[in-house]
Amino acid sequence: MAPGLPTAMDRPHFIGIGGAGMSGIAKILAQRGAKVAGSDAKESATAEALRALGATVHIGHAADHLASDATCVVVSSAIRADNPELARAAELGIPVVHRSDALARLMDGLRPIAVAGTHGKTTTTSMLAVSLSALGLNPSYAIGGDLDAPGSNALHGDGEIFVAEADESDRSFHKYAPEVAIVLNVELDHHANYASIDEIYESFETFAAKIVPGGTLVISADHEGARELTRRLPADVRVVTYGDAPDADVRVLSVIPQGLKSEVTVLLDGTELTFAVSVPGRHYAHNAVAALAAGAALGIPAAELAPAIASYTGVKRRLQLKGEEAGVQVVDSYAHHPTEMTADLEAMRAGAEGRILVVFQPHLFSRTQELAKEMGESLALADASIVLDIYPAREDPIPGVTSELIIEAARAAGADVTPVHDKAQVPSVVAGMAKPGDLVLTMGAGDVTDLGPEILTRLSK
Repeated sequence: MAPGLPTAMDRPHFIGIGGAGMSGIAKILAQRGAKVAGSDAKESATAEALRALGATVHIGHAADHLASDATCVVVSSAIRADNPELARAAELGIPVVHRSDALARLMDGLRPIAVAGTHGKTTTTSMLAVSLSALGLNPSYAIGGDLDAPGSNALHGDGEIFVAEADESDRSFHKYAPEVAIVLNVELDHHANYASIDEIYESFETFAAKIVPGGTLVISADHEGARELTRRLPADVRVVTYGDAPDADVRVLSVIPQGLKSEVTVLLDGTELTFAVSVPGRHYAHNAVAALAAGAALGIPAAELAPAIASYTGVKRRLQLKGEEAGVQVVDSYAHHPTEMTADLEAMRAGAEGRILVVFQPHLFSRTQELAKEMGESLALADASIVLDIYPAREDPIPGVTSELIIEAARAAGADVTPVHDKAQVPSVVAGMAKPGDLVLTMGAGDVTDLGPEILTRLSK
């Protein structure tokens, strides 16, 4: 049975409660019986979902939103030091807890699976959560995106397994002590927090060292960054590799595209297993194999887990089909790093009959400064692209860093690129470009996702 509620978190207050990571923890605490409260910058479906669980959600940040009887204030790395609720917590002497510490407490007494890597965390965590649920194991889970079914990013289950996305961006994944850890890939990203790839490796080494005695690290045998990390680990870390490589412990024998799905065959412990993955692309197939290997490491029979993975139908914003109008499909992608962009574009290319048109919104000034050339080269895989201004998220502008850097790189790579500075103009621009049979891909980690329904509405006219 799942453990009860940590006493210090029976009346938590979340600053930024609507965020993907924060809302998941808040939902689980509410489901465990906590009196949850918090604030967020704007109204959202997430805020409504939290209210439905009994949480109090304020819109906007103000000192009086924090109740004097709160037992802790939960924050993420995105919360600025001058937040008025944070200042009020200091005045009242209320402990401030980082999101990762709160999540670590929720895992106490359970069998955690922590999913890490530069790309693919949300999808792999979701595949595990859905397949374990399909087997009746009732896991708890905290994911960085909403599942298509049941439509939430978190659940308090009464089983003994807790599946969690482990974020390396701010080193917060060092707080967890998983029984099974997954590392999908290792690349330099989050340039505001990591100065070099060696710092990234050191961070992942620390994460691997947190695995409990007798636990397992499941790691890619194909990705060079993951292979380098494996070479750096102490000999006493139990490692299970997966991938195309001939020496992989769980070897991928084939990935056969089937429209917007794939059929995957693997060799595990001398036995071939074939199962379906309900999302397109080789990278998503490999995420499914990582989930399979992790479940097997936890003692779940692979022959039972493999068919259960087919019950996964996707995560919102991970190549999510938003609809079709006038013979044009609109798909939403969360890809914001060049590796992710390339993988999603290649996946779409494999299943598309017509042209691929991309609406790309760069995410973060620091990422654009470091990776503009690679982003532009990724966009050259599309037939045509619209590039928006940079979505700043938590960052302040950097002089000279604009989306023009990406546009120049894309054109140098032979891409057809149209800059659009007014996001409201995108639906009409797309409608003027698209033809029956085309596929429109809205891409980025910001609010570009909002354009999908608007594009469909414009196409219908």
